[in-house]
Amino acid sequence: MSTEQGDWRCGGLRWAADGPSLAWLHPVHGERSTPLPAGRPIAFTTGAARRCVGVRRGGRRTPCPVGAEVAAPAVSAQCAECARLDRSHSVAADTALDDPRPYDVYLAWSVPGAVKVGITAAEREGVRLLEQGALSYALLGRGPLMAARRAEAVLGAALSVPDRIPYAAKRAARCPAPARELRTAELAGLHARACALGTLPESLTVLPFAPVHHDALFHLDRLRPGCGTVVLAPGRTISGGVAAVAGPDLYLDAADGRQLLVDARQLAGWALTAAAPGAETTAEVHIRPPDAPGPEALF
Repeated sequence: MSTEQGDWRCGGLRWAADGPSLAWLHPVHGERSTPLPAGRPIAFTTGAARRCVGVRRGGRRTPCPVGAEVAAPAVSAQCAECARLDRSHSVAADTALDDPRPYDVYLAWSVPGAVKVGITAAEREGVRLLEQGALSYALLGRGPLMAARRAEAVLGAALSVPDRIPYAAKRAARCPAPARELRTAELAGLHARACALGTLPESLTVLPFAPVHHDALFHLDRLRPGCGTVVLAPGRTISGGVAAVAGPDLYLDAADGRQLLVDARQLAGWALTAAAPGAETTAEVHIRPPDAPGPEALF
């Protein structure tokens, strides 16, 4: 087992109502976080290996018992066994049907012409939408977990509303982001159609239309077309000032004038050491021309 097992490791990006932060995990010292306001300088070098972050449940984290290595390009920072344990009691995986908390049914706008439906615990107050990188959203209703799940299914069956949007499409739609008026109109139209169905569960309290936009919190006005995507690998340095954060994506303005995109889902699990402020970014950077078609063109 690597000697890095005793180091601080990145736990990924976490959102709260007041903004994003990077989480840090340590086997002895527990968890800490670093806020990520726009303009904050960041410079770090990755360690020798990326390792499983274990399981987080009920606000507590259980470390991976074997410190399993995780592939650098994997979106998940969990090994197969920890991922299985994580999903064994999960609302998202439909394996935790006994949750007594009230749930919100939301309509999320991430790409033009494709509003999605989903559910989130009401107590999270919209943080789930920040995590997903939704540019705008509106709540449809609130009720018990099973009623929220039923409403989600009704919208899918009756109105062909998807419950998933390919992440590449969400990322592409941010720069430039369509006008709020367009997003509001698409959300309002679906909200009205859903309310008119007459087949929503009786235990779901339908909420009035009230759109929420994340432009300011994500700092969308600071994004530039054609930013480069950082490829994480052992012993590589990434450096820049925080330009924007949207969902799990961290955008950095590098000293050489480039704007870099770091997917914090892939950053989780790495041991990171501080690099000199303004250090050169030595990680490989993939740049896709702004007009080049990507995976989102398939959906």
